[in-house]
Amino acid sequence: MSTVGGERLGLSGVQVQLGAGAPALPAKLTALSWIVSDAGTGQVLAAKNAHWALPPASTLKTLFADTVLPKIPTTATHKVTDADLAGMGAGSSLVGVLPGQTYKVSDLWLGVFLRSGNDAVHVLAAMNGGVAATVAQMQAQAVKLGAGDTHVVSPDGYDMPGQVSSAYDLSLFARDGMKNADFARYAGTGKAEFPGGPNTKGKPFEIDNTDRMLLGIDGVPRYEGLIGVKNGYTTNAGNTLVVAARRGGRTIMATLMNPQDHQFNTVYTEARELLDWGFAADGKVTPVGSLDAATTATHAAGSGNGSGGDAVKAPTKAAQASVGASGSSSGISAMGWAGASGAGLVAVAVATGTALLMRRRRRIARRRRPLPTVNGLD
Repeated sequence: MSTVGGERLGLSGVQVQLGAGAPALPAKLTALSWIVSDAGTGQVLAAKNAHWALPPASTLKTLFADTVLPKIPTTATHKVTDADLAGMGAGSSLVGVLPGQTYKVSDLWLGVFLRSGNDAVHVLAAMNGGVAATVAQMQAQAVKLGAGDTHVVSPDGYDMPGQVSSAYDLSLFARDGMKNADFARYAGTGKAEFPGGPNTKGKPFEIDNTDRMLLGIDGVPRYEGLIGVKNGYTTNAGNTLVVAARRGGRTIMATLMNPQDHQFNTVYTEARELLDWGFAADGKVTPVGSLDAATTATHAAGSGNGSGGDAVKAPTKAAQASVGASGSSSGISAMGWAGASGAGLVAVAVATGTALLMRRRRRIARRRRPLPTVNGLD
């Protein structure tokens, strides 16, 4: 595994260094990969298989928002066409966007965050120059953040061969997003009204956030201080979740991928346990890594000074080889009002000399040929 963020994050299994008075980690955590971090300091308090490359499901929408949200004014409007909605995977989660209807960008983002609407993602991607251009920009943004485990194929997180991320990278995306006031507001919204269509006689209808911890629904108590961020589920990914909560001036994040206990609400139960542990252990453990080290490593690699800190290495994985693999490089010259042709070129440039990585990605793609996909709201 990558050692971006610290050598211990490149080791398999649970990594934690308890100090005096620190509580033991929760017993029987079943997620294949997880991280608990302090979002303010960037310290990784504990982790398991932090850099495992796994299908991310709709938690990848955090990277989509990091990439596209700053590029399109939230006050803009767009009349949806059939072409905007083309190419969505079968079984996609939808908020109810209709062709021929005009939507505010702010409403589309509510559809993305609350209902995990792939239809809203595709419309925003169309406004951003198209799906291929958006995928290229997302990959470039991942590289910028130091997220070297991430290979973007679809902007919505739908199961696609070779599309992977990691608990470490998803933590980077969420932490970066929460610095944006609009991202934080959408991610923390529990309920909202969405524009209606003919079926509702033009009246808006209510949409609820599918993050059960945020609303306290379906047998999941609301978590005190929870401020977002994003949940997901697909056939290949299982349940994925990134959550952040704020208490006493501290913000703790927990990221989980694919709990192996398939009981209803397991991902939320384990997230709650990790958040509770994070608040109790913060300041009483020696961090096993850092979320800041990824950016430091990226800058160090660019400067060629080789002084990226204590055993921190520059990201050298899927993100750097993904543009050609995902078939998105053809959109670089038509990135529309996103103005990100340079970002696409960066993604192409960093892909140079990655033949070994491409072979690794092909192996991952073969291992992860998707089952019939359910892209759900779980």
